[in-house]
Amino acid sequence: MTADRILFDALVPWPLIWAGAALLVALLLFAAYRGLSGWWLRAFGGAVLLLALANPSLQTEERDPLDDIALVIEDRSASQGIGGRPAQMDAAAAQLEAALDARPGTETRRVVVGDGEDNSGTRLMGALAQAMADLPDARLAGVFLLTDGQVHDADLQPAVPAPVHVLLTGEPEDWDRRLAVRNAPAFGILGEEIILTLRVEDQGAVPEDVQGLSQLEISVDGEPPVTVRVPTGRDLELPITLAHGGLNVVQITVPEAEGELTTRNNSAVVQINGVRDRLRVLLVSGEPHPGERTWRNLLKSDSSVDLVHFTILRPPEKQDGVPVSELSLIAFPTRELFLDKIDEFDLIIFDRYKRRGILPGLYLDNVARYVEEGGAVLLAAGPDFASADSLFHSGLANVLPGAPTARVIEEGYRPAITEMGQRHPVTEGLDAPYLDAEGTPAWGRWFRLVDLDPLAGTTVMEGIDGRPLLMLDRVGEGRVALLASDHAWLWSRGFEGGGPQLELLRRLAHWMMKEPELEEEALWAEANGQEMTIVRRTLGEEIGEVEITNPSGETERLGLQQVAPGRYEGTYVGADIGLYRLKEAELESVVALGPAAPREFEQTIASAEPLAALVDAGNGGAVALSAGMPGLRDVRPGRPAAGRGWLGLTPRNAYLTTDVRVAPLLPAWLFLLLTGLLAIAAWLYEGRRARRAGAA
Repeated sequence: MTADRILFDALVPWPLIWAGAALLVALLLFAAYRGLSGWWLRAFGGAVLLLALANPSLQTEERDPLDDIALVIEDRSASQGIGGRPAQMDAAAAQLEAALDARPGTETRRVVVGDGEDNSGTRLMGALAQAMADLPDARLAGVFLLTDGQVHDADLQPAVPAPVHVLLTGEPEDWDRRLAVRNAPAFGILGEEIILTLRVEDQGAVPEDVQGLSQLEISVDGEPPVTVRVPTGRDLELPITLAHGGLNVVQITVPEAEGELTTRNNSAVVQINGVRDRLRVLLVSGEPHPGERTWRNLLKSDSSVDLVHFTILRPPEKQDGVPVSELSLIAFPTRELFLDKIDEFDLIIFDRYKRRGILPGLYLDNVARYVEEGGAVLLAAGPDFASADSLFHSGLANVLPGAPTARVIEEGYRPAITEMGQRHPVTEGLDAPYLDAEGTPAWGRWFRLVDLDPLAGTTVMEGIDGRPLLMLDRVGEGRVALLASDHAWLWSRGFEGGGPQLELLRRLAHWMMKEPELEEEALWAEANGQEMTIVRRTLGEEIGEVEITNPSGETERLGLQQVAPGRYEGTYVGADIGLYRLKEAELESVVALGPAAPREFEQTIASAEPLAALVDAGNGGAVALSAGMPGLRDVRPGRPAAGRGWLGLTPRNAYLTTDVRVAPLLPAWLFLLLTGLLAIAAWLYEGRRARRAGAA
């Protein structure tokens, strides 16, 4: 295809040419006024001279026509995978591509859009803007958006110089039910009620038999769910009381109703960190000794600890002649502490306490009952624990993990963590900051050890010749710790470099308070985007594979690698956003990658409303695919591009210039010759007219 046009490249400035034209017009008017009959020939001559000064050229272009471009953007986000939409999308995409290929001079550009990063939803407008940046506007004949209309960047609609059409997936009878969490606290006080605000919403063509009411299942930490009936379409306040410290995972589920589009938005996972308002500790010291103040200072340094401390300063057998009326000591409220209010304490510590008759056997029996029903007791043993007055010779013997042999060893030794202690969360890695070049803990020595015979529980630290130093045990619902020395205070004083007494006692207290992060047998996952690190802690020698159930109900198995004694880890990348269930042996855990109900499933009913402004700007149309695939036709720019059963494309007639040739319109000598001939013709014509006039 060729195209010609005339160009002007003046030999003199254009103002001179226009001045010459004005002078020529003035001379012609004067000639006409004087009656010169050849003025019109002189006009042609002057015009030819001015044209020569304008230097006309003939430009010839060789052009290759370019195809029009039809841009097809397919929304393949998660919400487009529910119901019959995948098959609907595949059929519509194939029919549209076939119709566009059948049009002469039309090229199809196809873009597929998935889920946005970081739960940002469907970024359809971003994909449209990026696709348009890669093609010339002069070739764009039309844009087709195959989507459910639920886009999440509709406010970023670009300017499109062509009709935009929406081909809407879904069916007229579609309906869905979703669970929305309106408000959830990040943490809560143990034992106090917190409120979650929820809402069950129905969307679309909801059947009459399911309108108004729905069931709600609530499960905490994988426990069997509790089911309640709730109204739909209104905010609900759900009271919850946290049962333990650390992370509490609350799973709330709306059971699937018949006919709803998806269950991906029927669940929500709320993770609430349980914290103790105050840790109530009862410290009973049997007699003054160097470690007594260390215990007191350690517990008082923590503002979250309510400490009740009693010390036996004047035992009953002491006879010093001081009248009782002159003593300023507070009476020991034994009945109130050990009978009436014992269950109000989170932890009871006996520090070098022995039987003196102050606590009757009934009270110590009650302490044993307190442990079995969920309480915690820490016994720091001194020499008296190996005597006839030992607490072991009381009702507490039923819950203690070790029995004294009546031998007290007085010599220096360095406490050591046992093989089982390297696995136990209370002492795991406790010696790491103190290891020397040979891998031996270089912390300070202790100088006393009460010899024990293990009866139950786990020995996590040992002293001289492997004798038990720290024993832990579970009794009923409660927990007991037995420390067979009263020299832990040497570490806090920095003797021979000191040691991790503060960290040891902190872990002990948290383990006895049943904090989840210090459980011996535990399974949990730490999520980071779409990746989770699965952690399994055990006191055993080996574990099985972890069973992972993804949001769609499919299961996979993952083997974990041992990274430390008793600690196994593995990495898993989840393909979908949602709730994942983990199971290994009898342990179960729940973790959410992204929100349990992603943004893609907040609105699942197909609608063209979010894209209405973009469609109207280009005179395009929105068509439901459930009504059939529309036909295609050409429309002129600015005209309506949609009608009953058809959608329009605007032909662009674009081309690519492959060659350009420029040549003078006429040679310069020919312009000069024409000008001279016209001047001579005018002179001859006027002379002839003059001779005729004279003859007449």
